[in-house]
Amino acid sequence: MTTIDLRTANDTVPTPPVAVAPAPAVDTLRLATAGSVDDGKSTLVGRLLHDSKSVFTDQLEAVEAASLRRGQETPDLALLTDGLRAEREQGITIDVAYRYFATPQRRFILADTPGHVQYTRNMVTGASTAELAVILVDARNGIVEQTRRHAAVAALLRVPQVVLAVNKMDLVGFEERAFASIADEFTTYAASLGIHDVTAVPVSALLGDNVVDASANMDWYAGTTVLEHLETVAVGGRATEAPARFPVQYVVRPQSPEHRDYRGYAGQIASGVLRVGEQVTVLPAGRTSTITGIDVLGEPSASARAPQSVTLLLADDIDISRGDLIAPSACAPAVTRDVDATVCHLADRPLTVGQRVLLKHTTRTVKAIVKDIPSRLTLADLGRSPDPGSLSANDIGRVVLRTADPIALDAYADSRRTGSFLLIDPADGTTLAAGMAGEEDLSTG
Repeated sequence: MTTIDLRTANDTVPTPPVAVAPAPAVDTLRLATAGSVDDGKSTLVGRLLHDSKSVFTDQLEAVEAASLRRGQETPDLALLTDGLRAEREQGITIDVAYRYFATPQRRFILADTPGHVQYTRNMVTGASTAELAVILVDARNGIVEQTRRHAAVAALLRVPQVVLAVNKMDLVGFEERAFASIADEFTTYAASLGIHDVTAVPVSALLGDNVVDASANMDWYAGTTVLEHLETVAVGGRATEAPARFPVQYVVRPQSPEHRDYRGYAGQIASGVLRVGEQVTVLPAGRTSTITGIDVLGEPSASARAPQSVTLLLADDIDISRGDLIAPSACAPAVTRDVDATVCHLADRPLTVGQRVLLKHTTRTVKAIVKDIPSRLTLADLGRSPDPGSLSANDIGRVVLRTADPIALDAYADSRRTGSFLLIDPADGTTLAAGMAGEEDLSTG
């Protein structure tokens, strides 16, 4: 039997597909910067953006023009971050500025926070979601009171990792001894606060030494640059290792012919991992059910983890609404109306005993009253002033609250997402304070 080849000379044989390795997943690091006035923090952030090629041409041209108008021969990179007119005029940072940039290894969300004592509340805002804090120290001045204050705030907010950037090394002759002395003192102090993951880097933000590129002036330093450390430090572990928590944001009921019986509960997983078949408890009511489905971007999935946004389907029709919390029955949080917490007061008017407030916890908002303010924290020496009676702007202190309705609250030490809350003025919606539930255990010995 003769085989006839029907292909012509111009026909080509199909090439089998070549397997292409998927691109590695790029994760995101949230970080906050802090430093005393004139420590060069804005210059460091500007240098980081500039040398990592994260600045648009028109932005750089605007900075160069502004620098020339001020009589500076070289671009003042601090202007890349100081956006308010008062910040540019005074040469200080007042408000939290969020900067977004990326390298091939990782995306970054950077909260550039103020250094002034009167803006401590702004640092609390910027560092509350950070996984890493970069604390600057002027190599000429060493550890000062504001450095200790920033370290204490980072410890209170349970920021797990700290980079100590010893800046202006060019003004101390790039001496190793000056760097080592500051690094040792800060590491010891941080350890007394419970911060044990400290990476110290000697830098000159003005000249660019050890910010993005390794310094030729400090060959005695064998560690990573600031950017290299940010690109390689571990992130995201704590959120998925903690017990699962799912605040309900919205109840999905299409009631269309094809989805007549569909009832889903949409929201973002605050921590942990949820799996189909897992028994869960709906709080604060305490009703139990089983997860029968998890929809991720409209597709069914056997599991989901923080911080994914998903829709859960349960085996039982339970009265669930926005503000409820779904958690594994084996490790559900306690439900309470009595809240003992540390708060940072954010508003200009004081917080007083007997004041009525709204407490916003995840997606749930309840009425509450301030029953007591047992103490105010002195961040300079971590002492406690008993019975202050009130808290003023930037004060950090203990409060005891009583809520009108129960809430499912974790200790902040166990979960930053479900152990935190806001106090709000019910009259005008002003945010009064940021709270962290549970015992505050800062100690210098």
